[in-house]
Amino acid sequence: MSRLDYAPKLKEIEVTDIQKGLGVFTPKPDKPVSFIALKETLKKAGYTLDAADITVAGTIAKDKKGWAIVVEPSGQRFSLEGPTVDEALAGAVPGAKIELTGDWKTIGTGTTTHEAIMPSAHKTARIRLVLDSQSPRWIRVSYAPEAKIPAEAADSSPSFYAAKPTAPIRVTSPGLTVYKGGAVTPRLYFIKQHLGDLEVDRQVFNFSVSYTPSPRLQLEVEAPFSRTAYENTTASGSGFGLGNITTWAKYRFFRKVKTYGDRQAALRVGLELPTGEKTAPSQAQINEPEFVRQQLTPINGGMSPHFDLAFSRAGGRVIFGGNAEIIFRTERDGFRMGHEQRVSTDLEYVLPRDPHKPGGELFLILETTFVHRGTGRLNGLEVAGSRATEYFLAPGIQYAARPRFVIEGSFQFPIIRNTGPLVLRTDRNILLGVRYLF
Repeated sequence: MSRLDYAPKLKEIEVTDIQKGLGVFTPKPDKPVSFIALKETLKKAGYTLDAADITVAGTIAKDKKGWAIVVEPSGQRFSLEGPTVDEALAGAVPGAKIELTGDWKTIGTGTTTHEAIMPSAHKTARIRLVLDSQSPRWIRVSYAPEAKIPAEAADSSPSFYAAKPTAPIRVTSPGLTVYKGGAVTPRLYFIKQHLGDLEVDRQVFNFSVSYTPSPRLQLEVEAPFSRTAYENTTASGSGFGLGNITTWAKYRFFRKVKTYGDRQAALRVGLELPTGEKTAPSQAQINEPEFVRQQLTPINGGMSPHFDLAFSRAGGRVIFGGNAEIIFRTERDGFRMGHEQRVSTDLEYVLPRDPHKPGGELFLILETTFVHRGTGRLNGLEVAGSRATEYFLAPGIQYAARPRFVIEGSFQFPIIRNTGPLVLRTDRNILLGVRYLF
């Protein structure tokens, strides 16, 4: 909307009933409006515009082409067409002031292009715009140049559906952020691991920035910073360093939207770069096998491609999704963990603060993650006892404090843990984060 000359600011859109999806906004009064421009702009942004009603206030005019309404101060002329014109203008005379609602169209091409209104005695919600976002939360907004639709007419006004910026916490979402926009997502992880008498505490700060240059493509960069503290019965120590930076490209190849429902799927490809701190504690610092000491660094190997397929389905207040990911790890200075296969699921239930108003929604989330890790390598040789199969459960919550700001948290713990004798075992993983859309 903001790319149209006549569009108002986002905060000037007033939502009157989020359950029914009703609201109003007033475009800039000195700018001419265009139905076809709205339709084309929204199409480029990933919207679908079927039809729209419009309410205009202005002066009645009549010439050889028929009746029209002239809107001030833009001076734009709307021709009145259709079989109900005479009924709608019963008793009206040129020069009189009038407010009228009807179907809105752009008629003609080139120099003959003009805006037209087809008056309707009984207005119904006709406009349907589907905004690109992480998951389907809709707001219906009507369009009324010059003057807002009166309160008594709000329930019969046209609408469009705008999505709220929410998504799974740990599971990959197939959704994209708003076209020509993006998201900043800082997250902090508190991870507890152990292996025998070795205790490991990690604090990982992960900072990601994503941008959506097209209605189907999203680009992202993710940078982790890790502090690791470790101790066993004879020694202790700690370290801090940058992890491997990962670049991502997500392509959404399927989406089917209906009222209060959304299905979508996307392919996500990532490349993990060998940027992280690779120096492991020496055996003099802590007496553990070399493959175990290598796991105390912020990295799991060198350059590694990621391939991720994600799907989600939403209906009403319930959202279900999942993703399957494969990671092919390469060695860095002779070390890598095993290749990984991950399958995750996401189940969400939405609790609105007010079912008739947007904002303040609380999302109850239950996520699962199955991880299988193959045999690792050290100095070109396979390491026996480095395989692992784990299954995690992660309840979490998201709070949509603002339309563009989300607070989230999640507690992950193991349900099944079948790990080799040289693999650190994860006992818990607490995630705290925020997400801001721009």
